[in-house]
Amino acid sequence: MVGFHGTRANTRDEKKRDMSGSHDHAHGHSHHSDERWKHDGVRVIPGNQLDSNVPSTPGMDRKAAINFARVGAQKLWAGTVTIRPDAKTGAHHHGHLESVIYVVKGKARMRWGEQLQFTAEAGPGDFIFVPPYVPHQEINASPDEVLECVLVRSDGEAVAINIDIEPVEKPETVLWIDPVHRDPAESQKP
Repeated sequence: MVGFHGTRANTRDEKKRDMSGSHDHAHGHSHHSDERWKHDGVRVIPGNQLDSNVPSTPGMDRKAAINFARVGAQKLWAGTVTIRPDAKTGAHHHGHLESVIYVVKGKARMRWGEQLQFTAEAGPGDFIFVPPYVPHQEINASPDEVLECVLVRSDGEAVAINIDIEPVEKPETVLWIDPVHRDPAESQKP
């Protein structure tokens, strides 16, 4: 087991001591410098104190929780989005950033591709991954329920590049299929 200070704890007592924070002073730090963690350590951002001064689309309300400006985050951006019933974004991508969307409430519909020709839906508890440069559109698939999501992107600043796409009229539904998640149509074959 590697301890908090990068040392290897081999015995049960060493592991217990390492996890408890008790240790000798054979390493090179003083406990006086630990005071810096008080304000430069973990940050809790209350849900009612999110920053609404972020780019949003009509029908959508984005708020930043974690970014460079608020907490000094260097490698990620996190926040929330609330999308009114039947609202949708325009086509866009997030440049070199990877994005994760976690659906808290409602029904999300994603369209993506050069002509937004693919679609998939996600509900509460589902995660959506959007790779870099993928043109996409977020849609609230419900005509009467608000869609609430948590967003996380792989940089401390939000990047959204709007693009002009003529979407196909009927996108192709794409199911999540991998060695664990099989195509439902396969189980119906004789």
